[in-house]
Amino acid sequence: MSTLMDAMNIATSGMYAQSVRLNTVASNMANAETVSGSADDAYKAKVPVFESVYLNELSKGQGVAAVKVINSEAPPLAIYSPNHPKADHNGFIYKSNVNKIEQMTDMTSAQQSYESNIEVQKAAKQLLMQSIKALK
Repeated sequence: MSTLMDAMNIATSGMYAQSVRLNTVASNMANAETVSGSADDAYKAKVPVFESVYLNELSKGQGVAAVKVINSEAPPLAIYSPNHPKADHNGFIYKSNVNKIEQMTDMTSAQQSYESNIEVQKAAKQLLMQSIKALK
């Protein structure tokens, strides 16, 4: 039965990691159109960093954890707009480096991974319940 519990715990860790991924996508999409007066102040897309982790000392199962969220290294988009109130001394404004298409793709992938982990949990629960019934 511990193997089934491990499966549920692994799926739970995956669901948590995908929820972090979905939250970063939501943050990125919310800030995709922000404008700044300097490249340094422009919003930078957030990217979660995942790592394989042991779930606990008793388990041999490994899960996944979102260990940190980093900023994307892609440069912001410089747009010449000298009449904009946030334009720098050269007439440029800077848009965030968020690529909406990549974010939508990432969101779809995270959602499908989350749903797959739900299915793993459902299957493990059904097997666990059948095992308990068999012991009675």
